[in-house]
Amino acid sequence: MVRIVFCCHGNICRSPMAQSVFAHMVQEQGLSDKCYIDSMATSTEEIGNTPHWGTVQKLREVGIPLVPHRARQITWRDYEWFDYIIGMDEWNMKNLRRMLCGDPHHKVYKLLSFAGSRRDIADPWYTGDFDATYADVVEGCSGLLAYLRENGSL
Repeated sequence: MVRIVFCCHGNICRSPMAQSVFAHMVQEQGLSDKCYIDSMATSTEEIGNTPHWGTVQKLREVGIPLVPHRARQITWRDYEWFDYIIGMDEWNMKNLRRMLCGDPHHKVYKLLSFAGSRRDIADPWYTGDFDATYADVVEGCSGLLAYLRENGSL
């Protein structure tokens, strides 16, 4: 089983969206039993909060079930357990490397890197554009799924 955690700043917009989108993709491919999927924050600002209404609304609009979720912060114990730690933007990547001792086991990746892009997934908390965030999340999650299939993890 491959263990994946999506991370963003507060764990209420992008990372729970990515968690829900990826879980839906995996389920549609009949691979749910091969993946453990979660999401976490790099900050403590939203700990305990449910996903942002914009994320909930966008997922409902496209027919993707929201994974039940409360925001929490990633820890070293999580680093040891997960196989892939997926950040949404360069700021997340910087914080993840700082929090996770420089990523000694090379588990930290930026989501859109799996789609061959160096772009960040913009934070809809600031942009208000959940449509653009969703499109980027789908692009990144599709690339991640292809990557995991190609390298034999799924």
